[in-house]
Formats: sequence, structure tokens, C-alpha cells
Amino acid sequence: MIKRSSILLSLFVIALLILAGCVAPPKETATAGSSNTNSNSGVAPVAVTTLSSTPTSGAVYVTLVTPTPAATSPIESQGYSEFVTQTLPPEDRSCRIFTHSQTFFYNGTAFTFDLKNPPMYITYKVAPSEKAVRKVVTHSINKTEYLLEYDTYDPLSYLEITVKDKETGEIYLKDGFGTDYTQYTTRTLKILNSADMYIEIKGNKITGTIEVWVKPVGNFADPESMNFDTCTFWSQTTRDNLPIALETGTPTPTWTFKK
Repeated sequence: MIKRSSILLSLFVIALLILAGCVAPPKETATAGSSNTNSNSGVAPVAVTTLSSTPTSGAVYVTLVTPTPAATSPIESQGYSEFVTQTLPPEDRSCRIFTHSQTFFYNGTAFTFDLKNPPMYITYKVAPSEKAVRKVVTHSINKTEYLLEYDTYDPLSYLEITVKDKETGEIYLKDGFGTDYTQYTTRTLKILNSADMYIEIKGNKITGTIEVWVKPVGNFADPESMNFDTCTFWSQTTRDNLPIALETGTPTPTWTFKK
């Protein structure tokens, strides 16, 4: 029985050796990028595989380039708009043709101008006379009397500008500073009519500077040959420009107890 078992074991070992001999070791192929270990070192050679730098898919159809850096997200607008500066046409330029400074005492000045190409702009800046006011007022509740003292514009201080047709007398503008007009000490007026204009400036107890502006183009035969001391571009509104601002401001009353 023991002899039979030994024979079977021997046959099993022989079969394993035969199977092991049928599997041949892989053959190594040296490539341009492989390194061979010295056979005398006693260490079995190791195959080294070098990767090609050229992609194996589609490499002949594209050109490799450096990747573009990741784009940053644009800053979202906060409701603002970018405005492009407009180039104003030279024919819209207005130039100053008249300047007059005077302290008025029921007097004034006048001139004419043939306005063929409106508008005409008239600006003024005035310093009216002031008047001290003293009056007694009675408190509405305790009936106590107080002396009210303050400075205000003199009601007799005014500046009046009249623009009318020289031939027909039709008035196109009558405005200015004073009780019958406004309390603005700086203002710009606008005349849209076309006519041979008569411009009259008069006032009382007031010092002012008045300037008149028109477009050289269309109002003068040869505007390019004329020398103006100053020119500008005015707003293209179809109404009188709003007053710029109060120069002096509203007088502040001073309350004084009446003894």
C-alpha cells in the first residue's frame, strides 16, 4: 500500500515539472530608452519601458501648444454704463460777443444784434444792495413783543433784461433779478427766436456783469477769420437754463428780545 502511494506521488511531481517546462520565460527586447544591468553583477536584467512624448491618438492632426491660463470670471456691472465722449460739432460752438459790467442806479445800456442762427445766451451775475430790517412782532401765544432784525435784499434793487424785435417791437424775453422776477444772483437765459434783436439792460441799486453768447457760424459772414476771447458749448435744452445757484443765500433773521 505504501509502495503504491509513493508511485502516485512521483507521477504527480513529474507532471508538475513537465507543466513548468512548457511555459517559456518572456524575451526581453531592448529599446532606445531601456537600460541593461551588467550580466556580471549577478542580478537578473530588468526591462525598462520609455513612454513616447507624442500622443498615440490624433497627434498628426493637431499642434500642441501651452494651455491658456484659466480665465477669471468677469466683474459683473453694478448697473453702471460706460459713456463714450461725444465729439461736439464746431458749428454748435458759442462765443462771447458782448460783456458789460456796471453799478446801476436807474440807468443801463442797450445794443442791437441781427440773430440769424439762434439760440442766443445771456448770462448775468449780480450783487444786489441789502437793507436792514427792524420791526416789532408779537408772539402768537404768550403775546410777548420781540424786535426782529435781519438783512434782506433791497426791494428797490433789480436788474432787468429785455430782448425784442427791433423792427416790430415784439418782446421775446423780459427777465432778470428783483421783486418782479427771481432772487437768483447767477442765471443763464436763452433766446430761440431769429430776428434783428434789440437788447436792453437796466437796473437800480445793483452791481452786475452781463454777457451775451451766440454761434459764430450762421451769424457772421466769415466766422473763421474772427477772434473771440472765449467760446463754449452750451446745453442743447429748448428752455431757459436753470439758475446756477444762489450766491449770497437767503438772509438769516436775528431775533432780539425787545426790552
